[in-house]
Amino acid sequence: MGVTDWDHNSWYHRLILRQVPAGAQRVLDVGCGAGTLARRLAATVPHVDAFDRSAEMIDAAREGAPPNLTLQVADALTVDLPATTYDAVLSSAVLHHLPLDQALPRMAGWLRPGGVLAALALPAGDLPRDLPVELAAAIGHHSLGLAFSGLRPVTGADLFRHEDSHDAMPVADGRLTTRQVQAQAADLLPGARVRRLLFWRYLLVWQKPA
Repeated sequence: MGVTDWDHNSWYHRLILRQVPAGAQRVLDVGCGAGTLARRLAATVPHVDAFDRSAEMIDAAREGAPPNLTLQVADALTVDLPATTYDAVLSSAVLHHLPLDQALPRMAGWLRPGGVLAALALPAGDLPRDLPVELAAAIGHHSLGLAFSGLRPVTGADLFRHEDSHDAMPVADGRLTTRQVQAQAADLLPGARVRRLLFWRYLLVWQKPA
């Protein structure tokens, strides 16, 4: 990995965490990977459930997992979870691997009334419409990468460094543009909000009617 390479998913973890309703008691992390987001959730939420279809990722997530974090190997399209259980259902860099017409209704069904679904995922390119944001992202990525690389030896902090298990994680490009995700989400989850983020991600947020 180059000097300027850094993890865009972890950059947006704070944004996803801000979508969790105040006072949430139980939260689900869909496709948790090595557990970085799930562990951050478990620091503030009494009970966190998380799953990933990769046994290797779940083994990595179990290292240092707190007692209030429950992990299992499972697939988002087949896992058997109780309906209307969670105050929030979150996912990071997973939704673009899945068919929206199957994944979104399942994730919505796990939410209690008033609960929040928040998903960060990769969009397909939408040129020339996205050309300004693509240029800004390239410049910002390089500039921040240089800054993080210079600060790591000084601060001792990881500063969005890719975790050790990064190379073992499945990688897929986005199949839908942000506009296409917006259109599908509007049909599947009326009221869902989808917005393009700077660093090659979109954020989908939906609150289940109370």
